[in-house]
Amino acid sequence: MRLKVDMESDALYVRLSEEPIEESEEVSGSIIIDYSKDGKVVGIELLRIKDRFSLEELSTLKVELPTIA
Repeated sequence: MRLKVDMESDALYVRLSEEPIEESEEVSGSIIIDYSKDGKVVGIELLRIKDRFSLEELSTLKVELPTIA
């Protein structure tokens, strides 16, 4: 999984899988979902992130990892 913040493009991209992107769908005015050939979600792009998040929020990444028993 990869996370990319692109301040120049004003976008945040979450790549869930390295499978090739076959199709993209804009599900709202600022959210795009990328799909593999099999219909799996492989990426999510949020546009206009400067309107949604502060610079502090965009420069700090918090990751919650699953606990393994």
